[in-house]
Amino acid sequence: MSNWVEPLIFLLMVISFVLGVSSIIMGVFAQPAATASMKTKVEYGFFGLTGLVLCAVFSYALAIA
Repeated sequence: MSNWVEPLIFLLMVISFVLGVSSIIMGVFAQPAATASMKTKVEYGFFGLTGLVLCAVFSYALAIA
């Protein structure tokens, strides 16, 4: 019960992975016809890539912790 850092890093890693993958999946699926459909795909892609990069950073932090 004395080491709380590793479970918190693992939790952040899992959350960032799930948010990253779900953002990429939502960007791939067809959006309703609108003028900003490409904008939403780029935003979802950016957030998805950011989530996956954060997952990689947290997994590295977990490996050296």
